[in-house]
Amino acid sequence: HVQLVESGGGSVQAGMTLNLSCAAPDLIHTYAQYCMGWFRQAPGEEREAVAAITTGHGSRYYVDSVKGRFSISQDNAKPTLYLQMNALRPEDTAMYYCAADLVTGGDWRSVGLWSYWGQGTQVTVS
Repeated sequence: HVQLVESGGGSVQAGMTLNLSCAAPDLIHTYAQYCMGWFRQAPGEEREAVAAITTGHGSRYYVDSVKGRFSISQDNAKPTLYLQMNALRPEDTAMYYCAADLVTGGDWRSVGLWSYWGQGTQVTVS
């Protein structure tokens, strides 16, 4: 089945940049068109949306808290999802999860709409 594997997390100082990757080698064989996204969850908090991208026209979506600092992109051929996080802040500290699903309607920020999830990669900013 579809497997998502995140990498690139770590501990960095505030203001630094960190790049996350999510490998999904068999996703292209499962869906003709799909969405991929990043979510995060801090201790004691609900999982929240960060960014998402669609394969169709490459539409990108961000929550206000990361807009202008984070950049989502993907390699549709592999496929692989990326998240470049600039100007990191302590409040960005969380477990970051990669997600994937078919292109569909609804609010992309809703965690329950996504079918496939990775194990997560920890990002700590101090």
